[in-house]
Amino acid sequence: MAHDTYDVVVVGGGIAGRSAGIYAARHGLETAILDAGGSILRRNASLENYPGFPSGVDARLLLEMMGDQAERAGCEFRETEVTAVRRPEDGEATDHGNETEDGHGFVTETDEGGRYLSRYVVAATKNATDFLEPLDGVELTDRGKSFVSTDERGRTGVEGLYAAGRLAGKPHQAVVSAGHGAEVAVTLLEDDDRPFYHDWVAPEGYFTGRGREVPPGCEEIDDDERRTREDESLAAMREYFAEPRAEDPEMHPSVASDDE
Repeated sequence: MAHDTYDVVVVGGGIAGRSAGIYAARHGLETAILDAGGSILRRNASLENYPGFPSGVDARLLLEMMGDQAERAGCEFRETEVTAVRRPEDGEATDHGNETEDGHGFVTETDEGGRYLSRYVVAATKNATDFLEPLDGVELTDRGKSFVSTDERGRTGVEGLYAAGRLAGKPHQAVVSAGHGAEVAVTLLEDDDRPFYHDWVAPEGYFTGRGREVPPGCEEIDDDERRTREDESLAAMREYFAEPRAEDPEMHPSVASDDE
């Protein structure tokens, strides 16, 4: 069976997974986000403490905006449920050159029979851990729910496998999960020996005007380009917030609906 091949496969399309995908893809890594559609943000009526939105923001809208940003960065989204992440069989990874330093990569399998070959995997589900059972070296912590044990940067006991957000035991706040997803991706980039990562754009002359080289991942733009990008940003935000959201929050599965 043919494989879809990426540098990074992110399991989970919630806020941590989308944040990790944005950072990985924007640095040039071919990145896929496998999303089963179960983000807890879809159950949130209003997100009140996310920085940048003084009056709160619709949580489903924020998730949509992050998805659009991830796609713009180069991520591919697949709506599918992951059933297993495993090491490849002999020859399965080496044909594609996606091995980690210890000679291994990962094969991520889905309930639809899909197989995704990658050098790295970021596990960013809420608490689901069954799909990691085929991997030796994954340590779980049971605190009423299962969490994946990681170091302070999101690395697990399996080289090339990272955990982000709630799955890594982070507090149950959206901004924390978003920040940890970004941190895990930056850690992955460092482990991949990529140049230091910048996520901002400087005005023309900020570095070169002081006789310095523009750092990797950064760029300088003149006033015309800055205004063009600002206009594009404002137009996009006006479109996102033009009308109230028609989509209602999802209810927790344990809560019976009025139709039942």
